[in-house]
Amino acid sequence: MKKGYTILLVIVLIIIILVASIVGRYNKMQTKKVDVDTAWSQVENQYQRRFDLIPNLVSTVQGAADFEKGTLTDVIEARAKVGQMTVTPETLTDPEAFAKFQKAQDGLSSALSRMMLVVERYPELKANQNFLELQAQLEGTENRVAVERGRFNDSVKSFNAYIVVFPNNILAGMFGMKPMAFFQATEEAQTAPKVQFN
Repeated sequence: MKKGYTILLVIVLIIIILVASIVGRYNKMQTKKVDVDTAWSQVENQYQRRFDLIPNLVSTVQGAADFEKGTLTDVIEARAKVGQMTVTPETLTDPEAFAKFQKAQDGLSSALSRMMLVVERYPELKANQNFLELQAQLEGTENRVAVERGRFNDSVKSFNAYIVVFPNNILAGMFGMKPMAFFQATEEAQTAPKVQFN
């Protein structure tokens, strides 16, 4: 009787340890997922700030009567594409959907960069205080976007690394957790720019 009681106690103890281990690992996965979600919300926050600044910037630039209309149209269209994108939590685990979102954001960044280059040819615009303030805010926002994207990638790396190791990969599969997508460099960034001095 005493031996049977001891065996039962050992089995119960093993089950308690096993359940505690599973619960601990699951909770850590959830904590890391919350870290990724938090980092993502900061990226979205900066994208929204940029999105909100663009109409003011475009209005200021439109004041320069002979400013290239095609450049402004590109910015407006790129902003509209970004505005049509809906990002759900599932987007973060779908590399194709995430790439589509990133492509829209990169298109907006590219259009804004082209507009800022064209501005160099308009001294009256460069002297406009409203434009200078908006340009500074936009540059600051672009820097914050880069920082938040880096933090997001760090969180994704931590989460992905945690859910792919044994036995966490088994638990992640049981709970439907998938690796999340990283921000990638654009194709243009893969080639070093050519600098020429005339």
